Amino acid sequence: MGSATFEVASETPEQQPDSIEMPAPTAWPIVLALGLTLLFAGLLTSTSVSIFGAILAVSGSIGWFREVLPHEKHESVSATESAMPLATSRPRVARVQWISKELKRARLPVEIYPISAGIKGGLVGGAVMAILAVTYGIGTGHGMWYPINLLSAGFFPERTMVAQMEAFSWDSLIVATVIHVICSLVVGLLYGATLPMFPRRPILLGGLIAPVLWSGLLHSILEVLDPMLNQRIDWFWFAISQIGFGLVAGTIVSRQERIGTWQYLPFGVRAGIEVPEEFDEEDGENEAQ
Repeated sequence: MGSATFEVASETPEQQPDSIEMPAPTAWPIVLALGLTLLFAGLLTSTSVSIFGAILAVSGSIGWFREVLPHEKHESVSATESAMPLATSRPRVARVQWISKELKRARLPVEIYPISAGIKGGLVGGAVMAILAVTYGIGTGHGMWYPINLLSAGFFPERTMVAQMEAFSWDSLIVATVIHVICSLVVGLLYGATLPMFPRRPILLGGLIAPVLWSGLLHSILEVLDPMLNQRIDWFWFAISQIGFGLVAGTIVSRQERIGTWQYLPFGVRAGIEVPEEFDEEDGENEAQ
């Protein structure tokens, strides 16, 4: 029987390289992008701009190709092994109430405002906005019924004269009130849904950003929705009214107590089919006592 010999290689730790090869940085893609931008911008401005952009685009393409073809250029980057210190200020793991096996992470926002907060903010903000609108009508000499009739003008196309807009009309009052209340409630509910996403600056969002965006949106589509209102509306005063609504509604909503969402509860508990285990344990302890 022949003898077999085995060579056992000695295990030696792998040597960490002092440097690694990384793709070399290049600015040619930026030159190419700038050239293409100027090339198409020249179609609206001047032919010389397009010519200059074409020169940059061709130069950027050639320079970029030379960087990667036939072989990609690399550069050596020093690599040092260093252990990053780990430190924490929390000695214990934070626990979230109502953790279940259904969700591994929370969906934001964890807390929201109740629906009643949006309703309160919308109604009070709508009342403030109505006062500002009536003040505008009186201040301009058209009377307090002018902004009301102007809001409902789309439902009464035959009323185009200024005298008709300044006179009292019970049907215009009803229609304008319904429109104003519905819009105020909808915007108030939107405030209640969006303000928890910006807990640090709720008044900035509700009192300035949202009214400006809302006014800009209406400015772009009001001609289609209500041509009469679009012809006679004072956009400066309209923006002031929107900001007043936003400040009041945002303040009221942000001062309401937020409630936790039920996202951690199982579906059976949210649907009212099952009872949470903690409630069962508490009931058992009460019965034992």
